[in-house]
Amino acid sequence: MSKISPLAYIDPAAKIGENVEIGPFCYIDKNVEIGDNNVLMNSVTILYGARIGQGNIFFPGAVISAIPQDLKFRGEETLAIIGDNNKIRENVTINRGTAAKGQTVVGSGCLLMEGCHVAHDAIVGNDVIIGNSTKLAGEIIIDDHAILSAGVLLHQFCRIGSYTMVGGGTRSSQNVVPYSICARDPAAYCGLNIVGLRRRGFEREVINTIHEAYRLIFNAGLGLQEAIDTIKAELPETPEIKYILEFIEYSKKRGFCKT
Repeated sequence: MSKISPLAYIDPAAKIGENVEIGPFCYIDKNVEIGDNNVLMNSVTILYGARIGQGNIFFPGAVISAIPQDLKFRGEETLAIIGDNNKIRENVTINRGTAAKGQTVVGSGCLLMEGCHVAHDAIVGNDVIIGNSTKLAGEIIIDDHAILSAGVLLHQFCRIGSYTMVGGGTRSSQNVVPYSICARDPAAYCGLNIVGLRRRGFEREVINTIHEAYRLIFNAGLGLQEAIDTIKAELPETPEIKYILEFIEYSKKRGFCKT
């Protein structure tokens, strides 16, 4: 049975699941779907086009599915989709999509800390942590298991690889390769995220293979294509190596952070 404060406003056309808690001064717009077992603390705003899964917790001041901060937006029918079991902390803003992709997506099991912003058409994967006041511009992609520290600023269209740690205050207009640490000003590759990989259960042999791939790319004095050819010829075709090579190919147009 849901527990809804009499001080909350819920549009009659909104769809609310079972066992949902909605605190005082919340606002739920029309064309909103909220799944089971969600908790909305006080003063949470869920606007037109939100699609929310199950088991999420929204802290005070969160605003979900506001229209994009994009002058090209013309009122298109778009969505903001949030998966399951996320923690959305105070004053987080997640805008809905534009005609570019039609939807902004946050996966499942994520922690979005106070004051972070997810702009239109961004795609945030599963088990992602986004720190306080970090701002994601439009059409960014954050792959699964990435960690972005506080105060990170990412330019539109950037992609952040899986199992990456981006240091606090980093500003980047380029992609960040998976399994790495990215920091400094300007943003740079600072080595493997070894502690993170160990915590995630990566075997030493796998970590060593990833390390050798990045040695060839960043530190062996090879051109990029020569490094790629050497990786293909000399390293085992593991899922991690295939992902790195796919990411590098994806990043050729925009570029990626280097040493």
